[in-house]
Amino acid sequence: MSWCTIESDAGIFTELIQQMQVKGVQVEELYSLDLDSLNNLRPVYGLIFLFKWRPGEKDERFVIKDLNPNLFFASQVINNACATQAILSILLNCPDIDIGPELSKLKEFTKNFPPELKGLAINNSEAIRAAHNSFARPEPFVPEEQKAAGKDEDVYHFISYIPVDGVLYELDGLKERPISLGQCPADPGDMEWLKMVQPVIQERIERYSKSEIRFNLMAVIKNRKEMYTAELKELQKKRERVLQQLATIQSDRLTDKTSFEALNKQLSEVNSGIEGATEKILIEEEKFKKWRTENIRRKHNYIPFLFNFLKILAEKKQLKSLIEEAKQKTSSPR
Repeated sequence: MSWCTIESDAGIFTELIQQMQVKGVQVEELYSLDLDSLNNLRPVYGLIFLFKWRPGEKDERFVIKDLNPNLFFASQVINNACATQAILSILLNCPDIDIGPELSKLKEFTKNFPPELKGLAINNSEAIRAAHNSFARPEPFVPEEQKAAGKDEDVYHFISYIPVDGVLYELDGLKERPISLGQCPADPGDMEWLKMVQPVIQERIERYSKSEIRFNLMAVIKNRKEMYTAELKELQKKRERVLQQLATIQSDRLTDKTSFEALNKQLSEVNSGIEGATEKILIEEEKFKKWRTENIRRKHNYIPFLFNFLKILAEKKQLKSLIEEAKQKTSSPR
């Protein structure tokens, strides 16, 4: 069974990760490479970069022959699966992520495999393929095998950037081995590796910018709602402590006015923090709701409805006149 082409979209990638039973992770699209944008998303587990693939393009950088045994790197042996493989390259290389039973079994089973066999193992995973193909667009005619892109068609490719054991890697399944971009802190919450990867991606964009403007950069990050919920709980606990302190001070007639004012100021700041965290949670809930709606619409098959709609128009002898009207609109000068 073939693998379908899926859109490069944060909502799709987040639901795809959830379908693979991974917990506490989401994907966000980056519209800027400035450090403030990257800093606001920390901890960043890895970055996924989409660009137009150019056959025959040479890359003079050295690939690593002796692989770190803790690094999961798979060769891409599947057409149309580079998006899912780029996501897996991050999920399977980050010990801080709960990757769930399916991916845990895959990682353990393939730990001593060379990259080529790891790629085949991904191809043979029914669970991963089913999650990937759940985003297939409904087609009126489904071929037995997906047609390969012609020489005049644009082909896009995904690669990953991730820190593993103090080294920043570029993982590209079409290359023989990973590329080391230098030493860096291994912590996903550290800004240093993001500072290192920023000029690498920027240089790649500038290299293609004269002939190509379609790029996409995604960050695999910790689930924001879970982060803000934990933050809210801590602020609520802090509020209870401040209120208890205020109650104790108010019961004492020899209250220090300065301490009383300081606690009131602290309470005001905590209340403001609670409002901010609550608002952030609501924003995340709305975003996920929007993503779910968009994904349902993507997956829904509208073809039977359109076919029957056109059939009814034809039966009522309205279709021909509408076609002629549309032709006139398209042919008339604007």
